[in-house]
Amino acid sequence: MGQRIIGLTGGIATGKSTVSAYLERQHQIPVLDADVYARQAVEPGTKILAAIAQRYGADVLHADGTLNRAHLGQVIFQDPVEKTWVEQQIHPFVRQRFIEDMQLLRSVPAVVQSIPLLFEADLAAQVTEIWVVIASESNQLARLIKRDALSEEAARARIDSQWPLSAKVAKADIVLENDQTMTALYAQVDQALSSS
Repeated sequence: MGQRIIGLTGGIATGKSTVSAYLERQHQIPVLDADVYARQAVEPGTKILAAIAQRYGADVLHADGTLNRAHLGQVIFQDPVEKTWVEQQIHPFVRQRFIEDMQLLRSVPAVVQSIPLLFEADLAAQVTEIWVVIASESNQLARLIKRDALSEEAARARIDSQWPLSAKVAKADIVLENDQTMTALYAQVDQALSSS
């Protein structure tokens, strides 16, 4: 049997990080996280951060030279053209990091690739199965407002900027529903792992 590569995705604030942390902690499955790679792509001194600063001006940087994510978020979540431009800078870097790190994990039976934009970034071909974490929109909104200290309007703009959950579910091999307790979510994860 070949290597099991789980593409873990879902909507913003549906619980992807909770699932990936559980898979790593409870089942010792290595997790490669697109969000971690995307943060590395815009560290101070990178060409990508320089390009972003050139396009949007000094306001997009903090005084210490790091990316002002809140400011960039205000720009890209209001303007699909700008969002696409930023993604075009970051996605090739992220794709390359997945290739490099998967080379190091060739002998491991299972790997999780946590990729919020699995479909949007056209990365579904690099996984063997797709798990989608879903939650009700009211739960997504409440979690996002609390987690990122956003207004309801800003939180809704972030949710609306992604593919609808229904479209992701239609392409899923496994759907994990996260509107109940952690215990219920973990039970679904355990079931999904044993179902192959």
